[in-house]
This record gives sequence, C-alpha cells and structure tokens, in this order.
Amino acid sequence: MVGCYVSQPSKYGIPSRFTFASPFLHYPGPALYAKLTPMCRRTLFPLLALIPLTLLLPACGGTTHIEPPPPPPPTLALTTVVSGLTGPLDLQRPPSDNRFFVVEQRGTIRIIENGALLAGNFLDIQSLTNFDNIEQGLLGLAFHPNYSTNRLFYVNYTTDIGGRHTVIAEFQTLAGNPNQADPASERILLTVPQPFTNHNGGQLAFGPDHFLYIGLGDGGSEGDPLNNGQNVNVLLGKILRIGVDPPFSPGLQYAIPPDNPFTGGAGSSEIWAYGLRNPWRFSFERGGTRLFAGDVGQDSWEEVDLITKGGNFGWNVMEGNHCFNPSSGCDMSGKVFPIAEKGTAIPGLANLYIFGDLTGKIWSLTEAPGNMWNRTMLLDSGRTITSFGQDAAGEVYVVDLNGRVLKLVAQ
Repeated sequence: MVGCYVSQPSKYGIPSRFTFASPFLHYPGPALYAKLTPMCRRTLFPLLALIPLTLLLPACGGTTHIEPPPPPPPTLALTTVVSGLTGPLDLQRPPSDNRFFVVEQRGTIRIIENGALLAGNFLDIQSLTNFDNIEQGLLGLAFHPNYSTNRLFYVNYTTDIGGRHTVIAEFQTLAGNPNQADPASERILLTVPQPFTNHNGGQLAFGPDHFLYIGLGDGGSEGDPLNNGQNVNVLLGKILRIGVDPPFSPGLQYAIPPDNPFTGGAGSSEIWAYGLRNPWRFSFERGGTRLFAGDVGQDSWEEVDLITKGGNFGWNVMEGNHCFNPSSGCDMSGKVFPIAEKGTAIPGLANLYIFGDLTGKIWSLTEAPGNMWNRTMLLDSGRTITSFGQDAAGEVYVVDLNGRVLKLVAQ
C-alpha cells in the first residue's frame, strides 16, 4: 500500500496496514498478484493493507451454538469525503472525538471535521522531516488515551538533522485551540539511527494496556544486509512497546514496561516482537486485545501477522512461510508463521476480514475450518490505497495517496 507519484519507481516497498491473519495465510506476489507485485515492489509503500473490523459474538454457555452462514457481502463503493490533501498516509481519530486527523508525508497533519477539510495545518513539522517523496517523512500518528484532558499526541517521522534517523516525539495541542498543535512543544522520546533511506516502518498505536507500540522496519536496502531483523540487540525490524507517562526509566524519556519480553534479559528491553521486515501498518482488534500487522515481503510473499509477546516472525531467515536466507533448508524452529484478521462496519461485512492493496483492490477473507481462508473481491476502486481508518461507529474509510479520504459504503 502506498506508492507515491512515481515516475521512476523505487524497488522497495513500505509495508501495509493492519490486521488479523490466520496461520499460514500469506500472499504470493508473482502468482496471484502479477499486476500488484511490480507496483508494490516499485513504489514506496507496502502491498497490502488490512483493517481490524472485528465483530465479536458472545459465547453461549453450556450449549453448542452454530452460527448460520453469513449472507454474501454487499456491493460496495467508495464515496469521497474530502479531497485536496497532499500525499496522505494515515488517518487517526482521538478517543471520544469525531474529528479525523490526516497525516501528510511531507510533514503536516490536517483535520477533517463534520465531513469538511479544515483550512491550515494542525501540525507543520516540514522543517524537521527529510521528506523524499518515497519512504521518508512524517509516517505515523497516535493520540494519548487521555488526549481529551492532557492534549498529548505522538508522531513517527524521519529526519536528517544530526544524521539520518527515526524520531518518536510527543507534541501537545494548544489549550485554547483544539485544532492547532504547538510545534514548540516537541519532546523527543526516542531516536533510532537509519542505515538506509527505506524500510522505516511508521505505525504508532496505543494498546488497551495504554502502552505505545511502534513499528520499525529492518533499516532498508534489500534482504536485510545488516541482519537487523533477527538481532534482538537493535531496534530495527521490530515492534516496540514503551510507556509514555512518568516515571520514566533511568536515563530515558519513556518507561520500559516490566513485562516486556527482553526486560532484564538478553535483548533490547523496548522490543515486543521481532523478525519483521517493514511493519507499515498495524492495529488492535476493535473491542479486543489482539494486535495484527501487515508486513511487506521482499520478492514473493506478503504476510499478515498476529503479533505476540516475544514472537520471532522470521525475517530475514524466512519470507512468509518460506525460506529466504538460505533459500531452502532454513531453520524454521521458533518462528511465528503468518495469520489473518476479522472486520466489519457495514452489516454484510460482519466477521469478514477486509484488506486492500496499492492498486485499489479491496478483498474480504472468510474464515473456514482448518485455519483456511476464502477470499472474495469486494471492490476494484482504482485508488492508490495507503491506509484505512474507522469512525466512532466503526465505519470504514480509505486513504488515497492522490489526496482523498473516501468512505466505504454499500450501494
């Protein structure tokens, strides 16, 4: 998902957004996505983008309850909510707030309120970002769970100031103007050196535990030449988990959760999961605790992972379920295999898994016995999909890199 205005396509893709996967679900590039693969590999962002839209049904104690087969999915369409955006990558909403905040890769955040794009920027940090119209720039946004009272939010951006690196920073909204952030309020929590310009990850999300989860790619180039994915002493190729509220850990601007898998052990204490190539988008199951991530592949296989504490998701030993380095006979022991997730806001999409790709195709996955998934094409939108979002009611919105936010509707 993602691609910018590419006349000279880049070979490297940023990963995709969100959600659940089922064991052994992976996405073959050349075989099933002949049209997709060249675009994914040769544009700046990832191939697939899933959004967790899970509808959880309570179990009936003492009896076996068999759900009737779901009705066929409705005919869907996209309707434009706003246009006029510049390279939008992410769409977030503060807790208990009906506004949408749109991340523009150049280093700005815009607000959509009551279906209209407000004039001006909520935040402008273009002077800080090293936006290159490919994979660098402002990449992610998350609002503090107590944003309504403390007005704090967090961004993930890349910069060349003091060397090329990723910055995780906190900002605060002005007390007297809810539509204007204070650019002078920046507090840098964490910086991570980036050896190359691609595979920066970018996603930020607060979990139900109120900790901040951070997605970082493997550092870039091709094939993870520095072997960062499997190195638990570096932060690249990982999903991190930190606390943003004081008291902070000694010498740090954040807290290390005591139950992180490598706290006090053989590895960096910020790490929650590792062995990832470029976790572009991830999110927590709506109303649940599971974390699902889309991780773009190198050449042949895209994957969606159910992220688990301390899980090793294989890269760069494996790509999806397959050996990558070496190409055969690799050590698969201790690796977590790809899986896929649940979603719905339109009634006919209940309990389906919704995902899309850079070419604008949107599919659903229906769970079947034996950890199998049946795929159905829902819509070929022709859009350049970079992300999804949801409103308070769970309705699904699509971010188009070409400057639009659209709503998924039933015809």
